[in-house]
Amino acid sequence: MATVKLRDLRKSYGDVEVIKGVDIDIADGEFVVFVGPSGCGKSTLLRMIAGLEDITDGTLEIDGQRVNDLEPSKRGIAMVFQSYAIFPHMTVRENVAFGLTINKASKAEKEEKVAEAARILQMEHLLDRRPSELSGGQRQRVAIGRAIVRDPKVFLFDEPLSNLDAALRMDMRMEIGKLHQDLDASMIYVTHDQVEAMTLADKIVVLKDGKVMQIGAPMELYHEPANLFVAGFLGAPSMNFLDVTVHAVNDTTVTISSDSLDQIDVPHKGRSFTVGQAATLGVRPQYLHPAADEVGRLHGKVILTERLGSETVIDIGLADGSKVIAALAEDSIQIAGTDVNLDFDPNQAHIFPETR
Repeated sequence: MATVKLRDLRKSYGDVEVIKGVDIDIADGEFVVFVGPSGCGKSTLLRMIAGLEDITDGTLEIDGQRVNDLEPSKRGIAMVFQSYAIFPHMTVRENVAFGLTINKASKAEKEEKVAEAARILQMEHLLDRRPSELSGGQRQRVAIGRAIVRDPKVFLFDEPLSNLDAALRMDMRMEIGKLHQDLDASMIYVTHDQVEAMTLADKIVVLKDGKVMQIGAPMELYHEPANLFVAGFLGAPSMNFLDVTVHAVNDTTVTISSDSLDQIDVPHKGRSFTVGQAATLGVRPQYLHPAADEVGRLHGKVILTERLGSETVIDIGLADGSKVIAALAEDSIQIAGTDVNLDFDPNQAHIFPETR
């Protein structure tokens, strides 16, 4: 396996810069996920690592070697695409062995490596079938098997599960996670699906408009987002944001309030604030709960109740016209149109100097 280093990596199409100085270190055997909204540059960045897109500026190193100008076939990488990219006229065995055939590997080597990939992916019984006889999940296994037999330094995955239905996505997500454990391989995975990012990654890279917003372990980003974008992007349902005013700044907290929020002290976590400043308070829906004293800190009316079985999601309209979402226990009953008073632990809230 190998390390991967990106240093001030940039990509431009004419005068338009789409990757804007990206710095990332990927350790040997690490599973790193690039995540972000459509158009943020995550697939372009992956294709630059693969050698499918030229690097405009900066340095890319794989296993300590600068590979900016190296052909894709010489970088020691294998890529699994969203579209599977398997040949319909070939059997599974022939598809998996295709790269070895191109490289003129011996028959014995091909048989050995194909058998090992089929064992790892539990598809020995599929080797003599053609792609038309396979399900979507099975076709994706074939594409992954073709990557495994190349014994690459780095595996690259470009949204490999987006064509599958929800149940298959969950199954394949578990298989890819197990594959990483079995191979102890360096893997870079692109997705717009935060569930895939949170469950698979050792480290997440959150991208927006070609820039890195934050890098860290999944729960680090979930509990300590660096900015409004990361806070709102990770987590389902998304974090609630409230426009607030700063009334006082103390050593560890800021005092804030709004038309819908009673005055409260929230840890500022080292962020800088000034009295009178407009700021944004973030509270995750899972941390909102009905006030025990029927007073609470947030006041509004129930707009909609969604019972999902494991939890009940409540849309609440606040006095200032904004809305919040509360994810409550499964047996919670809230009727549309009724008043509701909510509370939360200030230590679980986030205060940002930016405004929405």
